[in-house]
Amino acid sequence: MLEGVRVLDLSQVIAGPVCTRLMAEMGADVVKVELAPGGDHGRSLPSIRQGRSAYFAQHNQGKRGVCVDPRHPATPGILRKLVAGADVLIENFSPGAIGRLGLDWDTVHAINPRTVMCSISAFGQTGPLRDLPGFDYIAQAYAGVTSMIGDPDGAPALTGLAVGDVGTGMTALAAINAALFRRERDGRGRHIDISILDFYFHANEMSVEMASLGDWKPHRTGSHHGAIAPMGVFAARDGYLYIVALDAMWPRVCAAMKRPDLVEDPRFATNALRVVNRDALIATIQDWLAGLAGRDDAVHRLEAARVPVAPVLSIEEAMNHPHMIERGTVRTIADPVLGPFKGSGNPLRFSDSPGTAPVRAPFLGEHNRDVLRSLAGFADAEIDALERDGALVAEALPPGSR
Repeated sequence: MLEGVRVLDLSQVIAGPVCTRLMAEMGADVVKVELAPGGDHGRSLPSIRQGRSAYFAQHNQGKRGVCVDPRHPATPGILRKLVAGADVLIENFSPGAIGRLGLDWDTVHAINPRTVMCSISAFGQTGPLRDLPGFDYIAQAYAGVTSMIGDPDGAPALTGLAVGDVGTGMTALAAINAALFRRERDGRGRHIDISILDFYFHANEMSVEMASLGDWKPHRTGSHHGAIAPMGVFAARDGYLYIVALDAMWPRVCAAMKRPDLVEDPRFATNALRVVNRDALIATIQDWLAGLAGRDDAVHRLEAARVPVAPVLSIEEAMNHPHMIERGTVRTIADPVLGPFKGSGNPLRFSDSPGTAPVRAPFLGEHNRDVLRSLAGFADAEIDALERDGALVAEALPPGSR
């Protein structure tokens, strides 16, 4: 889908790398530029075997790697030559940092007016918070999302996964593809400003409009939704399940429980009444679950009644679920240091494009020579000099990695 698109990836950790990894899987030529001495901070995140990070290997599949010393006087020139041939430049430094590398938007646009530049940050390129350091959970807290997670009488809880980072990476991908489409019409690249905070606030579901209209004061409600019932986590004998029953689905829940009388119960006649009488509703469903064999029995009965339900699977259970395996939602990643390990597959699927077969993530500076020669027009003698002077940095490749 993106064959022929050249991407210069100056992003790190996860939000940017998620975006560029998917572009690589759609056929784009992604060159990951890292800054010496350590490169992408993701290289230090677990799990690590013999200095190789599975976190980095997961999020940087299919890319070629270049590593430069940001303090070397030759580095801005190297980067500008790479920009000259790039369709897309993506970075997720703090606002202003990319300018100190000589790649602010005005400079990029002057070098190549067709380049689409995407800047990802915690709070965006404008606004009072723009200069603050931030990560996924920091933006989540500012967006009001953290305040909605956890038990009502306790402290807010961690989400336990990178919802904001991954969602922001997908948002960036959508914006980049739109900008590339528009460029085909008018020939101009654009600067895209994507923030984790904007993504999180956009994900607030119904809380914002309800708070604005005064219908409900958003607050933590623990394992059950505050404005829809039944919607939440229920306990079976041997595990948990998640039930979602919108208004018209309540009779289906009653049918699964073989309790037609509950359809006419005045306490549960409407969603609003079920929310008011939520404790009694939850107790009724829990009493039914207590009489069943276990979680899977409950799930099968609810599925048969066409009630949206799911077992609350552990990570290990999800990894080994036949649906995940058949669709390639989970796949095996081969790495010369880490060996084979499980990671996420490509969530983007097209009818006539199977995508690019995943290739392992690059070692630090692995493709310095290849990229500078083929994409930036450097002669071998020039590359030799840059290596001797320390402008280019690379780690030794382990045996069998070529």
